[in-house]
Amino acid sequence: MTRANGRLTSRAALASVAVASALMVLKAFAAWHTGSVAMLGSLADSGLDLLASLVTLYGVRLAATPADDDHRFGHGKAEALAALFQVALITASAAGIGWRAVVSLNGVQATDDAGFGIAVSVVAIVATFGLLAYQRRIIAQTGSVAIRADNVHYQSDLLLNLSVIGALVLDQYFRVKGADPLFGIAIALWLAWGAFQASSQAIDQLMDREWPEAERDAFLEVAARHPELRGIHDFRTRRSGSHDFAQFHMCVARDMTVADAHDVMDAVEDRIRAAFPKVEILIHLDPEGHIDEPDNPLVEADVTPPWFGKRLGV
Repeated sequence: MTRANGRLTSRAALASVAVASALMVLKAFAAWHTGSVAMLGSLADSGLDLLASLVTLYGVRLAATPADDDHRFGHGKAEALAALFQVALITASAAGIGWRAVVSLNGVQATDDAGFGIAVSVVAIVATFGLLAYQRRIIAQTGSVAIRADNVHYQSDLLLNLSVIGALVLDQYFRVKGADPLFGIAIALWLAWGAFQASSQAIDQLMDREWPEAERDAFLEVAARHPELRGIHDFRTRRSGSHDFAQFHMCVARDMTVADAHDVMDAVEDRIRAAFPKVEILIHLDPEGHIDEPDNPLVEADVTPPWFGKRLGV
């Protein structure tokens, strides 16, 4: 991540912190004033938003730190570690909200001053829309995974605030008993689902999961455009924060000089960098027909696409 991108993602994270702080204070008063379990769930979500935004701020700043002697591949996985911390908080909050809602079902009480709670939720929706628009602009400029995840989380906040409005309207104006705690349970389940999704993405990064098949195919298609490339094998990919890594062996004609082979490799790397500017590439050069025996039997010996030979006439 460049220094300029680091500044942009930090500003987006700071904006999230500011919005979450303001909404948490407003919703705390609304939850106390109305006695709504759904509003309490929305308050808890805003509290988690604040913690998540603070962790995201730390994560994007650490991820933007250049590689050093102890971290030669950079610090991109700080974002995944921060995400796992957020998952623990979200899971604990979902459990607490669900328990409070179930208890409330046994002794349903009408909420008070639904109009005030609805007004607070409308303010939260407007503020969230503004934040989402700003985050989308930053994502378009930087491609930050952390800010994109934060953006998805705040999109779910729109649904939560709409749920609070629905619960208050049904409970106080239509006298639908149990609507408020039922909406509280729905919010708890939504938070738990979001925690599961966030944990899956974070674990994929920490476990160096391969890119999706479509991305791998697109990468190989660009690499194969050079007419003197004879094959690709031992292709491996991984993702760390907003930074991607790819490494592979490429084959050239056996009678090619070292200097000419190196020129071909540089040309292939330039093509790939133009199409995938955020990918760090490591290429090993092999003479045509030579394939190293992998130490790991699961490593692909040859990933040359089936159309490779037809395109180059080899």
